[in-house]
Amino acid sequence: MEQIVRTPRQLGAALQRRRADRALTQPALAQTVRRRQATISSVEAGEAGTRLSTLFDLLAALDLELVVRPRSKAAPNEIETLF
Repeated sequence: MEQIVRTPRQLGAALQRRRADRALTQPALAQTVRRRQATISSVEAGEAGTRLSTLFDLLAALDLELVVRPRSKAAPNEIETLF
């Protein structure tokens, strides 16, 4: 699963898809990363205010990693079609 994400909402959707693919509920994931279920919901909704430590804990729990690279030149509407 490789996805380009450029907004908090896109990142939240990607995390939600990965969680669902792994048959995890929000409460189960929250317990794994020692956060509240409401925090998981907030991240998946793309709401502002997520701590980086929370994001990295979620990525690790979902067996994902963050890769930083130069931005591709695709138009925003082309990026949306990747999902």
